[in-house]
Amino acid sequence: MPTETFFNLPEEKRARLLDILLDEFSQNDYKNVSIGRVADRAGIAKGSFYQYFADKKDCYLYLIQLGIDEKTAFLKQSPPVAPADMFAHIRWLLNIGMHYQFHNPRLAQIGYKAIFDDVPLPDETMQVIRRGGYAYFKQMVEAGIADGSLDPSVDADIAAFLLNAAFTDLGKHLMERFAISPDNLLAAGVESFQKDEVRRAIEQVIGILENGLRKKT
Repeated sequence: MPTETFFNLPEEKRARLLDILLDEFSQNDYKNVSIGRVADRAGIAKGSFYQYFADKKDCYLYLIQLGIDEKTAFLKQSPPVAPADMFAHIRWLLNIGMHYQFHNPRLAQIGYKAIFDDVPLPDETMQVIRRGGYAYFKQMVEAGIADGSLDPSVDADIAAFLLNAAFTDLGKHLMERFAISPDNLLAAGVESFQKDEVRRAIEQVIGILENGLRKKT
């Protein structure tokens, strides 16, 4: 985590350094991230970087935690739909998740790299990132089975795995499918990518999940 020296920087200088770090870590695989490039862009000596972070890994862990904190705060801005209908709740989660990724494209990209790239994160951090909302979704599925809205033959563990995988990978898939890059989002603005095809793709995912999980009448 950052040192006190980092947090004691003038706000403008700290924000500028964070902006450079987000660029560097979102645009490059971890092994290709260059602290020298960061220092050059920030106009500081390379040694000064280590007054703010112990090393590259320490900086990366800070950005991962920042992404988790930012997503949590983003979700709290808009209260979820009433959980009476599980699929309405899933629809809300998918849509608000995509909004988060569109508003925070570099943090989202860093999160994807943590999941899919070879990065030296501690086991406990990787467990949080990879498992994501598995326990949350399992509880949701078990409640749906108990109240009779879901097929009682559904395996709650498998259903939770599928839901968690969808939420983990859907944003990455849609950004690749529709050529939505973090740089494009930052340059053109979120509103430029509120595409009908993105919304239709989300509805397709929800329809597939609902058809497989909902109790047949």
